[in-house]
Amino acid sequence: MRTVSILVLLAASLNALAQESLQAYIDSGLQSNLLLQQRHVSFEKAVMALKSAKSLYLPSVNLEAGYQTADGGRNIPLPIGDLLNPVYATLNQLTESSQFPAIENETINFLPRNYYDAHIRTTLPLINTDIGHNKRIREYQVQLSELDVEAYKRELVKEIKVAYFGYLSAVQSVVVYRSALELAEEGKRTNERLVESGKGLPAYVLRSDGEVAAAQATLTAAEQQADNAKFYFNSLLNREAEAAIDTAFNPENSLLEVVGLLNGGNPAVGKREELEALTTAVNIRKTALKMDKQYAVPTLNAFLDLGSQSEGFRFNGQTRYYMAGLQLTFPIFNGNRNKYQVRQSQLDLRDAQLQLADASRQLQLSSAIAHSGLRSAWQHYGAAKRQLVAAAAYQRLITKGYQAGVNSYIETVDARNQYTSARLALSVSTYQVLSAAAKVEREQASYPLTANIN
Repeated sequence: MRTVSILVLLAASLNALAQESLQAYIDSGLQSNLLLQQRHVSFEKAVMALKSAKSLYLPSVNLEAGYQTADGGRNIPLPIGDLLNPVYATLNQLTESSQFPAIENETINFLPRNYYDAHIRTTLPLINTDIGHNKRIREYQVQLSELDVEAYKRELVKEIKVAYFGYLSAVQSVVVYRSALELAEEGKRTNERLVESGKGLPAYVLRSDGEVAAAQATLTAAEQQADNAKFYFNSLLNREAEAAIDTAFNPENSLLEVVGLLNGGNPAVGKREELEALTTAVNIRKTALKMDKQYAVPTLNAFLDLGSQSEGFRFNGQTRYYMAGLQLTFPIFNGNRNKYQVRQSQLDLRDAQLQLADASRQLQLSSAIAHSGLRSAWQHYGAAKRQLVAAAAYQRLITKGYQAGVNSYIETVDARNQYTSARLALSVSTYQVLSAAAKVEREQASYPLTANIN
């Protein structure tokens, strides 16, 4: 009893390690897949856009400076000398002095010469409904990017599982075809011995040569298919094409889980990230429509300028200044463009709602198709198991009969081919069931991403 218990525990431990190998590949793919990394970059860009939208509530401070110089153009004559010189002359006579000298007439040019204006302008939005709506739209876009990442993670998990099972199926096919080649070679040796003993026919030896050649060709094709499956699997994990893949996987426990999926019926698809993303898109359209409908709400900004302006690059107490004020913008008429924009936003919202309804129907259909495919694969798996049992028994009986001289060589070849086909069919159907289960898991969005992804 102790030995049996130890063997059971050892088998359970080996099976757990086999399951962990697949989980390790999934975790590796979720960390290193290039397309997933691109989606993470898109998510980070959406977060930065949200932060930019929030910053619009804060004041903006800018340094603005300008320099101008000109000559010519219109002038304004100022006859100051003609007006004041007689007065100054009279004052000089009365005071018997020259305290009031004569002055020249002046001419003022309209254009500035060596004029600069440099100021720091601070602006702050007081009333602007577009800022709030844009912030909410950016928040929804962050949700969209996050849902896109989650949806691709689920798709990647499915692809990794299907590719892994495809590789295991291809490797098992190589094992089956190699065993078939060994059986063909054994049949050839048996026929050669029978010919040497005078009980066989040389034609059977020639037929055996053809069987061996056909088995060798089939084995080569299977090995090439296994290499291609390896290359694809490693590409999903962003690894070297020739990287080794751990094939220590026991499908028995996974097949037991399939029974639970089959008994669970066809669940709803309401938790799919694709539907949540389309719902978020509808919310974006609603927010955009609300923003467009508020086109008549005025905008009010406050500003403060602190600077200096003068001619000749002077800077002193006379050149420094400050200016504060409010800027109000109220739309009056713009050719009904705002009304047209509102109508366009209403159509965009309707389009998003129709997309959501259609996607829900399509995902429900794809879920039903996935469950149907799983049931069909399970039925083929059961039939393949029964077929292998029958083919193995038939092959043993025919082989013994041929060695006893009861059955013909053609019957042994047929029995061997049936046995090889049955082994191959069971191997293929086993991994087809697991691949179909991975697709159902994808349709249910049931893989625990948060439990395996940092």
